[in-house]
Amino acid sequence: MSDPILSKHDAPETTRGLILMFHGGKDRSKEDVDGRSLSWKRSLAMQRSIAPAAHEDDLSVWLLRYRQRGWNGGRDRIADARWALDQVRSEHPGVPITLLGHSMGARVAVHVADDPQVRGVVGLAPWLPGGESIDALAGRDLVVAHGRRDRITSFKATAAYVERARTVASSAEMHDMGPVGHYMLKGSAAWNAVALSASLGVLTD
Repeated sequence: MSDPILSKHDAPETTRGLILMFHGGKDRSKEDVDGRSLSWKRSLAMQRSIAPAAHEDDLSVWLLRYRQRGWNGGRDRIADARWALDQVRSEHPGVPITLLGHSMGARVAVHVADDPQVRGVVGLAPWLPGGESIDALAGRDLVVAHGRRDRITSFKATAAYVERARTVASSAEMHDMGPVGHYMLKGSAAWNAVALSASLGVLTD
């Protein structure tokens, strides 16, 4: 099994905040995440697109590549995310963090949002099934975006999760991306824009 890997686009000078990205995956898979992973590649493309604008605000953008593709009950993917947060803490102690996750990555993010440096979560086409925990979002911001033609994750389940999250989160809002699907290919510029603006909003609240 491979170790987790971080792709780092650090701000040229001082890092005053950091966007930590988590890519998507599968419900169950023990396959290693390698450089051919489409889920990882989609998030890598987004990282490269949003990093220059993030750097203008002295924000770094890091992307975690998990050890395995599957959620597999969550424990190992959550451990990967905790490892990544420890790396941020080591290199950029005390800086505020936004967790930016696509699909399964958003599910990972809502479980580790209780990290003391995390200000909130931005979820894109998130996988947030009924009954998913909201506990780690206490006192954090949550922003999600979902398309109405998503056939992989549920727009309605996301809306229901946001409503539940409002009972504990500092704020919780949902953006309707319109008639687009799950993989952020159609309307990629709009996905990139909401990812960046929401992440900046969480960090500057």
